[in-house]
Amino acid sequence: MKAFFLLLFLLCCIQLSFAQSTVYTISSPDKNILVTCDAGRSVYTVSFMGQSIMKESKLGVIREDEDFSKDLKVIKASAPVTVKDNYTMINAKKKNITYVATQGIIETQTPSGKKMNIVFRVSNDGVAFRYDFPEKSGDIKKITAETTSFHFHEGTRAWLQPKTEAQTGFEHTNPSYEAHYKIDIATGTASPGPNGWVYPALLKYNDVWMLITEAALGRAYCGTALQQYSPDNEYRINFPEKPEVFTDGKATLNPESTLPWKTPWRIIVIGSMKTIAESTLGTDLAFPAKKMDASFIKPGKASWSWVLQKDDSTVYRVQKKFIDYAADMNWQYCLIDAVWDKTIGYDSIKLLADYAKQKNVGILLWYNSAGSWNTVKMTPKDKLLTHENRVKEFSRLRQMGIKGIKVDFFAGDGQSMINYYQDILEDAATYKLLVNFHGATLPRGLQRTYPNLMTVEAVQGYEMITFNQNDANLFPQHATMVAMVRNAFDPMDFTPMCLYRVPRIRKTTTSAFELATSVLFLSGIQHFAETPEGMTHVPEYVKDFLKTIPNSWDDTKLIEAFPGKLYVVARKSGKKWYVAGINGEDIEKNLLLDLSFLKDKNATWITTETGAKNETSFASKKALVPGNGKMEIILKANDGFVAVFE
Repeated sequence: MKAFFLLLFLLCCIQLSFAQSTVYTISSPDKNILVTCDAGRSVYTVSFMGQSIMKESKLGVIREDEDFSKDLKVIKASAPVTVKDNYTMINAKKKNITYVATQGIIETQTPSGKKMNIVFRVSNDGVAFRYDFPEKSGDIKKITAETTSFHFHEGTRAWLQPKTEAQTGFEHTNPSYEAHYKIDIATGTASPGPNGWVYPALLKYNDVWMLITEAALGRAYCGTALQQYSPDNEYRINFPEKPEVFTDGKATLNPESTLPWKTPWRIIVIGSMKTIAESTLGTDLAFPAKKMDASFIKPGKASWSWVLQKDDSTVYRVQKKFIDYAADMNWQYCLIDAVWDKTIGYDSIKLLADYAKQKNVGILLWYNSAGSWNTVKMTPKDKLLTHENRVKEFSRLRQMGIKGIKVDFFAGDGQSMINYYQDILEDAATYKLLVNFHGATLPRGLQRTYPNLMTVEAVQGYEMITFNQNDANLFPQHATMVAMVRNAFDPMDFTPMCLYRVPRIRKTTTSAFELATSVLFLSGIQHFAETPEGMTHVPEYVKDFLKTIPNSWDDTKLIEAFPGKLYVVARKSGKKWYVAGINGEDIEKNLLLDLSFLKDKNATWITTETGAKNETSFASKKALVPGNGKMEIILKANDGFVAVFE
């Protein structure tokens, strides 16, 4: 009898132990990625193929009315379920996208009874999690801090871009996500300034790559970053600085909302460099597309005078020439930049739009977003600050036949500023206008939600090369970084490609390198830097390549890459594959590319002419990928190539 009661006691203890356990695991469909969450202690860890890649990292947020970062009691943990999504994109690395993940939801409450769910989704290419406040309340709740962290092992390396300080830079326009990356640094290295590090953040532990970003901000959250300091290699979430708000209305900085309330997804892509380059998690977890008439949304290429010819080119005569240039190149758009309202005027812009329409070219017009958050005086200014003003301006543009707008000089990442971006997009969609944001934040998948968002700058682009030699010297390395990291999920308006000469600057890249960026850089509308005069110096086969290059891509495959050093990628459109590569280093490289998926196929290759001594010395040849799928190619220092497989 004693033995019976002892056994019963032990069984009760075991059941009690299980009941009190707050540790849960969620694995990817292929079982390679495993997340372990101890909800009671508000921590999680991540392993990949049996190897720990992230140490115990923190979960939770702190609201003004409650602390959801500690002492949480688990109410219920759902059994893992499979979630699936299918969607299409026209300004991304792939057109038809399928997302599959294992989802686990852990329902918790604080000692006072307030509830928060921790939602994990684990796919074969990474981990995502968010916080969900399921209760209902009409009162505004405010988040003062997010305790989420990403805790890496000693020896992890990082490729990170500093976030510039608010109200610094040209006319107090920072932060604009326009800085060079700190390359291959030790985790724990402090950012140069208190605004921290921007997304996406690339890291590597042993042979495993990781990319951190966020998605689905909606209207109830600010954009975040990683904090300046990361003691013991632990990176925490950073909220924006005080000036990063929309000042011509309710200047909300940090997150606030009524309940229920879902926070953005925190995303960690995990795997090989090929996994990073081919992943679509940044849009998989974004909000689905808003319902709109999408017939006007057409990706394309654009001519643009300002990047090389600056302010003096924004006159009627020059813009008419750039319209002719776009038409000759079979490009769909011509961008007319700042102060057009004064140097050309609305009536003459209407004449240019009518002229361009006859040549199947659409006009895009520049706008200053600014209210009082910076000191930029360039016009048109203050025409987009309210819904009423936008309706008035956009209806006028619609009547003029304008196809899209470029809006510049935003204030940063505060919640009210994130809402301003969306206000512009929604009103622009009503009047069938495409949108390009400059001097702006990372879109974080916003282009999926608003398909009329064609591109966003959020990069130190080609214009900086035209201003100083140092940026030109850094361009080869910088180009490989932004193509792989900044451009990982979101369209990037780098405004690339000067095939001939940059005024007053010594180019450090070959023209074949520049040509390759037309394929490597992803943008819903690709604004090319090259001028009509510069294009007269290139061979006809280069012009033909640029006349026929696709406006969007169906699929992407990484061939070979290392951040800051080399990037070779293949992109598919219809039945054609385009392969392009750039060498980010000042050394010659002999590459043996694995093109086995293109074996026995013939291609037209455009490279740098052997022994070339001038800016536009191209060479073209036909070459067959051998049966073993291995293709040898030599890239000179800061050189590149393109190849088209029919």
